[in-house]
Amino acid sequence: MSKIKKGDLVQVIAGKDKGKEGKIIAVNKKNNTVLVEGANMITKHTKPSASNQQGGIIHQEGPIDISNVMYLHKGQPVRIGYAMDGDKKVRVAKTKNGQEIIG
Repeated sequence: MSKIKKGDLVQVIAGKDKGKEGKIIAVNKKNNTVLVEGANMITKHTKPSASNQQGGIIHQEGPIDISNVMYLHKGQPVRIGYAMDGDKKVRVAKTKNGQEIIG
């Protein structure tokens, strides 16, 4: 089960884009990969189509393994856990001085 969701702000912790920060565009639970805005950019050659009449070379984000990104909480990369808030299960950031609920 993935603790990172679409829209989360993350930091890449391994690979050629180590240190880059960005928002999660998509999560692929089947392959345990994520697309991070502005990280792992790849070039793709496309044929002309109805949506892209020109065709040509497109630059887009490539998948990154979910283990190579960490959630950013107040600018610091942290691990994520779960806790019960009454009868609700909520995500918590495991900071050095305890746990804080993620909004």
